[in-house]
Amino acid sequence: MARTIAGIAIPDSSLAQHADQLVRDTESDLLYHHSNRVFLFGALAGRRRGLRVDAELLYVGAMFHDMGLQAPYASEDERFEVDGANAAADFLRGHGIEPRDIEDVWDAIALHTTPGIPKHKRPVVALVTAGVEMDVLGLDYDAFTSDQRQAVCACHPRGPGFKNGIIDAFACGTIRKPQTTFGNVKADVLALRDPNYQRVDFCDVILNSAWSE
Repeated sequence: MARTIAGIAIPDSSLAQHADQLVRDTESDLLYHHSNRVFLFGALAGRRRGLRVDAELLYVGAMFHDMGLQAPYASEDERFEVDGANAAADFLRGHGIEPRDIEDVWDAIALHTTPGIPKHKRPVVALVTAGVEMDVLGLDYDAFTSDQRQAVCACHPRGPGFKNGIIDAFACGTIRKPQTTFGNVKADVLALRDPNYQRVDFCDVILNSAWSE
């Protein structure tokens, strides 16, 4: 029988169980519980907005969204979001999932730190980001009831020090490839955590390009 948290049924298919076990075996406790909360807050946001979403795909998108921060999925030169998206796509292909559904999950993960775009895309994409934004940034915090927040965090606790812990996880996953932070929010992470980090300025790139004008 499927578990229910805050009124949201947790997918319990073979696919979902395999996803859960893989993430559990790969990620830290902090990232594992964060990923579960992202699913739950994303699903709750979808219910509030009246969006119809494939819960299994939303679950995989949420569970894999930070896998690119971790070995063996972290590449040397891609954004961690792309690494996580690629890991999820490989996982879904291995389970015979349709290409259109794989594309939705890929987009959901690849775009989850790109504000302003996911909300305009299909529900899986929009709701992974909605879950991330609630759990990490507290966006729309008051749109969730106190009972919902407490039920989610009772099953998947934030624990003491989550705010600094998640920043540290982002930093550890990007500090060896600072070039991947150009134009995205992880530049702020390295600016805070890495004293040697030098932010690339978009206007400098334009003004110093090979074009004469």
